[in-house]
Amino acid sequence: MSALERLIRPKSVAIIGASANAGKLTGRPLAFLQKYGYGHEIFPVNPRYPSIAGHPCFPDIRSLPHAPDAAIVLVGSSRVTDAVRELSAIGTGAAIVLAGGFGESGAEGMARQQALKSAAGTMRLLGPNTIGLVNVTDGIALSASAALQASQLAPGSIALVSQSGGILGALLSRAEAQGVGFSKLIATGNEADIDVADLVDYLIDDSATQVIALYLEGLRKPMQFRQAALRAAQAGKPIVAFKVGRSESGSQAASSHTGALAGSDDVYDALFRQLGIIRALQFSDLLDIPLALSSGRRLKGRRIAVVTSTGGAASLVADAAGLAGFETPAPDSITAERLKALNIPDAVLDRNPIDVTLAGVKSEYFRGVLDSVLESPTYDAVAVILGSSSITEPEIVGAPLRDCFTRTDKPIVVFASPHAPQAIRHLNLSGIPTFAAPEACAAALSAMARHYEKTPGQTGELAAAAPAGPDIQGMLRPGPLNEYESKALFAKFGVRVTREACVTTPEEAVPAALNLGGNVVVKILSREVFHKSDVGGVAVDISPGDAAATCRRMANAFSAATSRAPEGFLIQELVSGGVELILGFKDDKQLGPSILLGMGGIAAELYKDTAVRLAPLSRQDAEEMINELKSAPLLRGFRGRPVADVEALIEAMLAFSAMVSSIGNDLLEAEINPLFVLPNGNGVKAADGVVVVAADSRG
Repeated sequence: MSALERLIRPKSVAIIGASANAGKLTGRPLAFLQKYGYGHEIFPVNPRYPSIAGHPCFPDIRSLPHAPDAAIVLVGSSRVTDAVRELSAIGTGAAIVLAGGFGESGAEGMARQQALKSAAGTMRLLGPNTIGLVNVTDGIALSASAALQASQLAPGSIALVSQSGGILGALLSRAEAQGVGFSKLIATGNEADIDVADLVDYLIDDSATQVIALYLEGLRKPMQFRQAALRAAQAGKPIVAFKVGRSESGSQAASSHTGALAGSDDVYDALFRQLGIIRALQFSDLLDIPLALSSGRRLKGRRIAVVTSTGGAASLVADAAGLAGFETPAPDSITAERLKALNIPDAVLDRNPIDVTLAGVKSEYFRGVLDSVLESPTYDAVAVILGSSSITEPEIVGAPLRDCFTRTDKPIVVFASPHAPQAIRHLNLSGIPTFAAPEACAAALSAMARHYEKTPGQTGELAAAAPAGPDIQGMLRPGPLNEYESKALFAKFGVRVTREACVTTPEEAVPAALNLGGNVVVKILSREVFHKSDVGGVAVDISPGDAAATCRRMANAFSAATSRAPEGFLIQELVSGGVELILGFKDDKQLGPSILLGMGGIAAELYKDTAVRLAPLSRQDAEEMINELKSAPLLRGFRGRPVADVEALIEAMLAFSAMVSSIGNDLLEAEINPLFVLPNGNGVKAADGVVVVAADSRG
């Protein structure tokens, strides 16, 4: 057995610091093991008791008859490290540490946590600062959470992993009320050892788990998480994640726009998109969406039939579905005739929502309507409204729903319009996703559609880029590069840049401009000032004859604004007729390097029309980023504009991503703004660039 298998399905459990008082925190774990039917060895450890609840109690860890598969450590933080060291020494598979006062409490606590991890040695550790886990499938509760004092947990196919023990308890109580069943419930706490990535990887191979739900505060091992999530996608097991901290703003980079445009939450959103993870935008979604996915139904289209006996509630569902991008078409002619033949008094059956009305409602009417729309090729899913009869006569709708659900593979979701908790719980326990809010129906349908659309083959491989060679390293002078040096680096990786010449004096500008042909762009060269237009350092559409005078005026304005002399001047070809984009890189503190694409130019931060993905990019990633931009129609010939060279843009994005991955930690900032995407067949051109290299990039 692997260490995680020993933890989650132990054949023997030691409870260090167990109490005979089942009402105390230290007494709950043994009481919960008994309550949920644990049938294997239990070893309470406490020198004060000869036995607890019929189990012999051992005075210390060394007295145990053999090494347990798992141990739950209930002693205070001052004694935890010694207990963990002793458990490791006897060969325990894994320990669960409930005590706090470790990494969550500051620098001293982090030092204690590192000592705890060291004491564990090769033994796996869950926590510290965790409430433990519950293996609902096998009836194993290794937890002290008071939430388990409620009635028996319903078994199901959803595994919930939470970085907060309190949130896990909150979700557990809500799930019990809604009739949502679980396979596994695990609180990871401070993740000194076992973290979310480890558990996702384990749950992929757990036959009882079909959907993995995550409550995340952050990721400690992002690359391992990415690998595990890719494996989950390939196995067809959807992951639903609620990431707290959406309002955090990203740190502003000193030189480029990218840091301001790509906040930390944007990068998490990018990670989830790349890996096919469905993001729960509301806390309630963390139960509602897994519940819908656990039905095993995939939504293969976006046409929804709404079946109701109450008009107002149907409008709520239809409106929520419409806002989520679904259609509610009227029945086709064959389905309409079939519905009409049911002869339901006063019903409105030729439009959508399909209203059977309250008058004369009978189970056979609902069954007939449901059969008709479920068998109709017009509809991909059905949303059913429970009206007031769901409280007074729940089987009028409940019985036909259960019957029809077993005879179709189309998704069915249910909205209980009146407050009907018992009806919701009953239908959910029957496997029919039922919700208390119309928006939850739309969120559930969206998740089922996305799970169908995001096939495993669409998730990119995490191919490692080759490290930068000596020729590249020679270009990476520590600190900021000027524009000419920055674009030379981009070109080295295959990004096409503007034709240009670097000159040191105004007199050299004229022949350089004549050599380019036509009017030019004149720029100041400086490693210290990046936003050159702010200090009069950019002049556009300059004739070659005026190039020298322009350089002189520019140098004077630059010196007056900065008290510095320019390094030189850049004489650059004038590019027109393209779409201006920004292509940038940001190194997220938690998740690593990410690539940003957005509307470019000087108004990039104003419009904030961006898409983000983590590096390295796949072609799929690049295509999705382009399509996410609100300004994407400009690339496709909006209002008579020429169609842009999107294929060249994709190649430039992949080349830029390869540069980021190749240079690695030596790269602090990199940005192309603007990147001109020219008419189809003419490629792209990087017209300006920023690169900042780490101070120790040359060792």
